[in-house]
Amino acid sequence: MAAARRAGSEPTARPRTSDARRRMIDGAIESLRIHGASATSVDRVLAATGAPRGSVYHHFPGGRTQLVTDAVTAAGVVMSEFIESITRDNDPITALDNFVALWRHTLVDSDYRAGCPIFAVAVETNDDAPEFARAAAVVFTRWHRALTDLLVRHDVAADRAARMATLTVAAVEGAIALCRVERDTKPLEDTVRELQDHLTAALG
Repeated sequence: MAAARRAGSEPTARPRTSDARRRMIDGAIESLRIHGASATSVDRVLAATGAPRGSVYHHFPGGRTQLVTDAVTAAGVVMSEFIESITRDNDPITALDNFVALWRHTLVDSDYRAGCPIFAVAVETNDDAPEFARAAAVVFTRWHRALTDLLVRHDVAADRAARMATLTVAAVEGAIALCRVERDTKPLEDTVRELQDHLTAALG
C-alpha cells in the first residue's frame, strides 16, 4: 500500500470528492504529522495546499474542527487498512516487523519531522473540539481489534491478546515520539526488540 501512503499522509482516493477538498484533507494530515493538532489551522492548510479560501466552508461547514476531524478519519482509514492487511497476511512477528519498517522509513525520510497524525491528536487536550479525541479513539480501537484478532488466531488467550495489542500500540507510538526527539531510530529498534521477545513468549 505504498508504505501505507507515507504513514497516513495520503488518504486513498474518495469517489466524487473535489480536488480542493482532497487537497485540504491531505494538507491537514501532513500538518498533523509535523506540527500537531493545535498548530493545524485552516490558514496553514490553505497556504500549504493552494486550495481556494472560498472552498473551506463549502467543503467543511464545521470549519477547522471538521477539517481536522475528517483528516484524522481519513488518515485512520489508510493506516487501519494497512494494519489489517499485514495482520491478515502474516504471523505476529512478521506483522510487527512490517509495521515498524513503515515507521522507520517514515521517520528517516522525513528527517524525523513526521509522526503519527492520530497520535498527534490523542496527546493534546483539545477541549474545544472533543470530536478529535473521538475520531482518534475510533482509529485506535480498529488497530487494537486487528492486533488482538491476529494474536487470538495464533492461539494467544483472548485476554492476553487484548493486553498485548494495547502494549504494542502504546509502545510503538511512544517510541516514534522518542525517535523524533532524539533524531534516531534507536528507541524504535529497542522497543521492537522487546515486543518481539514478548510475542515469542506468548506464542510459546
